[in-house]
Amino acid sequence: MAHKISEDCTACGTCAGECPLEAIIPGDIYRIDPEICSDCGTCADVCPVGAISPE
Repeated sequence: MAHKISEDCTACGTCAGECPLEAIIPGDIYRIDPEICSDCGTCADVCPVGAISPE
């Protein structure tokens, strides 16, 4: 199961820099590629606005 980024995302890039598998896709609202995500939760731990949660 992958994590998901909500519309609360501010596109700060913090999560992308922490993802060990580079599963996060930048944009106006970042996305997580569920095919790559290992559900480690590192991105959720570092998100300053709490926009990332388990799907």
